[in-house]
Amino acid sequence: MYHHSFTPKIPKKFTKSRIAFAVLGILVLGLILLCFRYQSQVNKAVDPTDTTQISIIIKKGDSVDAIRKKLSDANLIESPFSFGFYVSFHELDTKILAGRFLLSKSMTLKQIAENITDMENAEFMVTIQEGLQIRDVDQKLVDLELIKPGEFIQEVKNFSGWEYYSFLDKEILSKLELPVEGYLYPDTYFLDPSDFKPHDLIYLALDNFEKKTADLLPQLKNHSVHQIITMASIIENEVFGAENRKIVSGILWKRLENNWPLGADITLLYTKDDRKITSEDLASDSPYNTRKHQGLPPGPISNPSLESIEAAMFPKESPYWFYLTEPENGEVIYSKTNEEHNQNRAKYL
Repeated sequence: MYHHSFTPKIPKKFTKSRIAFAVLGILVLGLILLCFRYQSQVNKAVDPTDTTQISIIIKKGDSVDAIRKKLSDANLIESPFSFGFYVSFHELDTKILAGRFLLSKSMTLKQIAENITDMENAEFMVTIQEGLQIRDVDQKLVDLELIKPGEFIQEVKNFSGWEYYSFLDKEILSKLELPVEGYLYPDTYFLDPSDFKPHDLIYLALDNFEKKTADLLPQLKNHSVHQIITMASIIENEVFGAENRKIVSGILWKRLENNWPLGADITLLYTKDDRKITSEDLASDSPYNTRKHQGLPPGPISNPSLESIEAAMFPKESPYWFYLTEPENGEVIYSKTNEEHNQNRAKYL
């Protein structure tokens, strides 16, 4: 007699259901743990005791990825993922402001996200690059939505702080349309958007000019500060590189000393909105036409760097009278005679 052991057959459908429930349970548990972890990271500071201020600069156009990397690199957040999720979920990703923020490791991820989306906490950043003009600075402030078009220009026209700056020649500069053109030192400035006034930047830049040129300007011998800054502003826009700037400075001063016209077309561009020179412009009687008028133009045509100011003060002697910039690579080509210069023009331009 044979005894058969009987194993009940479990339906496949039932087995699959149990596996599915188990997987679902694991997923739900994982999700709950993830939520708890996310919540703790959002409300947690990297170091609640460390209140040292860390400067973080967010540039216009920075992505959320770039911002969370900056915060992570500065050890201000532990989880870049949680930061990205938090700002996206709460629709803060489009509200993050460009500017400088002072944050600390004692701030939670949530506090940091709220901080960089609040105008009260931002210091807006404006960079005056070497060779920019006051109208360019006006446009930068418009782009930051700090002013309406022309407000900064108007503030420059109304400038009245002459007594604070010994390097400003009121008698000459007050006659110019934009009196402090040339003296707004090229640098990055941080501005408080909550109570910004256009004159704030004027005084910040003039203070900076005074500080940066404090050791340099007392060395002046043969020229006034106004002449040096005017020449520096031309050199700034004519050529690049310290050595070229000193050689070109030597050429331009030499032309003036020998009663030649300066012949720098860049000065005419200063009077143009479209930055293009026509044959009519070259024939014009504008005081900025240095082909027709001898001497320097009435005032600076841009805000020059310290390098260009030094070049204007300490020109390099050379046998050259002419120069041009090769458009492809920016190389400066020098020549001793007008004939040689015309050959170079035909060759390189």
